[in-house]
Amino acid sequence: MRFNMIGAAALFASLAACTPAQQSARTAGASAPQIPLATLQRVTEELASDAFEGRAPGTPGEEKTVELLSREFARVGLQPGNNGSWTQDVPLVEISARGAPKLEVRGPNGARTYDFRTDFVAGSYRAQPRIDLRDSEMVFVGYGINAPERGWNDYEGLDVRGKTVLILVNDPDWQSQTLDGPFGGRAMTYYGRWTYKYEEAARQGAAAALIIHQTEPASYGWNVVENSWTGPQLFMDDGRGGADQTLVNGWVTQDAARRILADAGQDLAALTARAQRQGFRPVPLGLTASTGFDNDIRRQASRNVIGILPGRTRPDEYILYTAHWDHLGICAEGTDNPICNGAIDNATGTAALVALAEAFAKGPRPDRSIVFLAVTAEESGLLGSAYYAANPVFPLHRTVGGINMDSLNMAGNTRDFVLIGAGKSELEDVLQPALARRNLVLTPEPSPEAGYFYRSDHFSFAKQGVPMLYGRGGEDLVVGGLEAGRAWAADYRANRYHGPRDEFDPNWDWSGAVRDLEIYHEVGLQLANSSAWPNWREGDEFRAIRDRSLAAAGR
Repeated sequence: MRFNMIGAAALFASLAACTPAQQSARTAGASAPQIPLATLQRVTEELASDAFEGRAPGTPGEEKTVELLSREFARVGLQPGNNGSWTQDVPLVEISARGAPKLEVRGPNGARTYDFRTDFVAGSYRAQPRIDLRDSEMVFVGYGINAPERGWNDYEGLDVRGKTVLILVNDPDWQSQTLDGPFGGRAMTYYGRWTYKYEEAARQGAAAALIIHQTEPASYGWNVVENSWTGPQLFMDDGRGGADQTLVNGWVTQDAARRILADAGQDLAALTARAQRQGFRPVPLGLTASTGFDNDIRRQASRNVIGILPGRTRPDEYILYTAHWDHLGICAEGTDNPICNGAIDNATGTAALVALAEAFAKGPRPDRSIVFLAVTAEESGLLGSAYYAANPVFPLHRTVGGINMDSLNMAGNTRDFVLIGAGKSELEDVLQPALARRNLVLTPEPSPEAGYFYRSDHFSFAKQGVPMLYGRGGEDLVVGGLEAGRAWAADYRANRYHGPRDEFDPNWDWSGAVRDLEIYHEVGLQLANSSAWPNWREGDEFRAIRDRSLAAAGR
C-alpha cells in the first residue's frame, strides 16, 4: 500500500504549529477519547426497537427517528445544522407495485411462467400507475458493461431498444484471486454494481433489465434481494417521473435464469465463460418477456438530520461524519417477526453519530467545525446522501473530508482493521498512526468482490470529490481469532443482514465498536486541528474532481 508522504507531512506540520500545550492536550484527547458507551448502547437499542417499525422513510418510524436524533444532538451540545433547523428535506417518490406479478417467457416451444418472490422480483423506476411489458425480445448481455476506457462493450453490435436484457451480477474478473484484471480482479468496480447495470441498460434504451442473482458474486443471498425489492420502493423525485429509466428492473434467481436460457438452447455456465472474455457480443435468445403490474405512487419528503459543532478558529471549514438512519421497515408481512429492525445496519452507526458528537462536545473545541449527518434512504440507493452531496448545506469545496459509519463491529475486539477502498485517498495517512498506536494491522478487504466501497453513503461524497474513509474492525478477533471472526461475519450475512433477525442483542460485545469509534474520533480531531486538505491519490477516479474543487477555492 502506498502513501502520499507530502499530504502526511502537510498534516503533521500543521499540527506541529500548535503550541506544546495545545498539541499535548489535543494528542491526549485524540488518543484517549471518552466514547460514551451508555449513550451508544441506549440509542442503538431504542432505534432498533419494534416501536420504530424498522425506520422506513415516510413512516411513523421516520418521525420517531428524526425526533430522537434532533433531541439527542441538542442534548449533547450540537447546534442545528441547516440554518436553524435540524433537518434537510429530501424529495422522494414512493412506488409500490400491487399484487404478485408473473413473468412470462415465451419461446418456440411455448411459454413458461415464473413466480414473484420465488423466481423473480421486479418493479419500476417510472412513477406511472400502470406498467406493461409485452412480448419484449430477450437478449443476454453478459455483465452489461460499456466501458470505452477499458475497451469493453457488452452491448456492442446490437440495438437493445425496447428489449429485455439479462445481465450477470458483478464484474467479468470477480473470480480472480488477485486484484489484477481489466476490472480490478477480485475487487468489484462500480461497473459490477446493480445500480450501474440498470443505469447502463436505461442509457442503451432497454425496456427491461433483469440481473441474474448468484450468491457469491452478489455477496448476499436471494433472501436479501427478496426483502429489499418487495414492498414500497423509494426513488429520488426528479420531477420527470423516471421517464428516462427502463420500464422494468428486477432480478431472477440462478435457477430461473438456467431455465430461461435452456429454453433458448443456451447454457448459463457456457454463456458466463464467454462473457468473461474481452470481445464478448450480446446474444439474442429468441425469447420474449412479458409482465405487468399496477403502481401506487406517493410523493413525500424524507429528511436528513444535521447537527454541527462550530469550529473555534475556522468554523467555515468542515469535517464530516455520516451514517444512514433508515432501514427496510415492515419487510416480512404475515410472519411472526415482520419488522426488519436494522439493529446493526444501521442503528449502530446512527447511534455512533450521537456518541461521537457527545465525545467531541465534551472535549476542547476543535479549530474546524464538525458536522454530524444522519442521512435517509440509503437502503433505496444512497438517496439521502446523494441529495445532500448535490445540495450541500456546507460547501463541499470547504469540506475537508469525512468518515462514514455503516454497521459497527459487534463481534468483539479485533487485531486488525479493514479499510474499504484502501489505497484511494490521503486520509489513510491520518488513519495509519491511529491504527499503529493500537497495534492494529490494516488488512485487505475479506470480500473485495462485494464492492462495499460503492454500497454506502461515502460514495455519494466521493463522486463529488470529497475524500471519505469507510472501515471497521476486521475478522481476526482477539477472542477466537480468524475462525471465529469469519464465522460471525458469515452468520450475519446469511441469517441477519437485511432480514428480521437483525435485532438488538443485549449480549453483544461492544469492545470492538468502541475501539473503532476511538479511531474515528482521533482521525476527525487530527483533521479538525490541522490546516491540511487531503486529496485522492494520483490516478484515482475521484482525483480530478477534487483538484478542480480545491482550485476553485484557491487551494
